[in-house]
Amino acid sequence: MAVKTFLFLLLFISATLQVFAQQVHQKVVAKAGDGIFTLLRRHGLNYSEYASQFLELNRDNLGKDNSLFVGKTYLLPHTSAGGASAAAASAASGTSAAAAPASSARVLNVPLFGPKYARVEIKDQQLSGAVYYISAGHGGPDPGAIGKYGSHSLGEDEYAYDVSIRLARALMEHGATVYMIVQDPDDGIRDESILKMDRDEVHYPNKVIPLNHKQRLRERTAIVNSLYAKHKSAYQRMLAIHVDSRSKSQKIDVFFYHHENSPTGKKLAESIHQTFTSKYKRYQPNRAYSGSVSERSTLYVVKNSRPPTVFIELGNIRNNLDQRRFVIPSNRQALANWIKDGIVADYKNRGK
Repeated sequence: MAVKTFLFLLLFISATLQVFAQQVHQKVVAKAGDGIFTLLRRHGLNYSEYASQFLELNRDNLGKDNSLFVGKTYLLPHTSAGGASAAAASAASGTSAAAAPASSARVLNVPLFGPKYARVEIKDQQLSGAVYYISAGHGGPDPGAIGKYGSHSLGEDEYAYDVSIRLARALMEHGATVYMIVQDPDDGIRDESILKMDRDEVHYPNKVIPLNHKQRLRERTAIVNSLYAKHKSAYQRMLAIHVDSRSKSQKIDVFFYHHENSPTGKKLAESIHQTFTSKYKRYQPNRAYSGSVSERSTLYVVKNSRPPTVFIELGNIRNNLDQRRFVIPSNRQALANWIKDGIVADYKNRGK
C-alpha cells in the first residue's frame, strides 16, 4: 500500500511540475532597436507563428503600434504551443507571408498587416485558386529613390511597401493566395502621411536582405521561382511595385512594364491599365490619364521570374503633385484597390 501511495505521489508531482513548466514563460529584456520581430528572431522564434501569442502575453507592456520599451521585460511564447505555417494560413491563426484561405474560412488573422488591419474578412472567392507574389521595391539596406516633402524625406521602399501590403490584403479578401516577398513585420499597414524610414525589412520568410543590389534581385527571384514550383499548375502572377525618380518638374501617371515574350504578363498589365483609365474618367473627369503599358524585358525580375510579371511604377517621388499620390493614406489605398480591380478582371477573363 505504501508503495502504491508513493508511486501515486510521484506521478502527481511529475504532472504538477509539467503543468507548472507549461505555465512559466521565459522572460527576456528588450534591447535598443528591438521590435517584436527582432526580439522573437533573436530567441529562435518565427514571427509569423508566435507574434499573436506574444501580443496576447504582453498586451499591457506594449507602446504605440505594439512597440517595445527598452529595458522592459517581456514573456516569450512556448514553442510547444505551435502556430500557423508561414506558407499557408487557411485558418484564423495568422501568417506573415501568405494566406490560402480554405473555402470555409471567413476570417483570417494576419499579423503582418499590423494590429488595426490584421483581421481580414473574406468577402468572396473571386480569386480562389490564384496565387500572387508581390514584391515591393528596394528595402532593407536600400531605401531606393528619395524625395523631399517639405522638411521630410520620402523613401521609395516605404511607400511602395505600404501600397503593396494594402494590395496583398485586398487580394486576400477575395480568396487569393498572396506572398509578400519583402516584409516589414514591425510596420504593418500605416495610415500616417510621412512614413518613417527604417532598414528592418526582410525577404520571405525571414531572410536578411543582402546589401548588394544584384544579390537582392537574385534572391527575390529565387524565392518567387521556388514558390512557383511548389504551386505547379496553379494560376500564378507576380507584381513588382516601385516608385520612380525623375526631374522634380516631371509629373507622371502610374505605368506598367511586362516581358516582350509574355502575353499573359501583357494581358495583366493591360487589365490594370484599363482599370486605371476608367477610374480616372470617373474620379478625375477633367484630367486625362497618361499611364502606359510597354515592354521592358531587361528588368531583372521581369526577365527572370517564372510567373508572368508586371512591373509597376506608381509615380515620380520627387514631383510635388505625384507625392500627393503617396503621402495621403487614402490615395495609397486607392492605388491598391485599383490594382486589385484590374487583377480581378484579368483573373475573370483567364483563358479568353
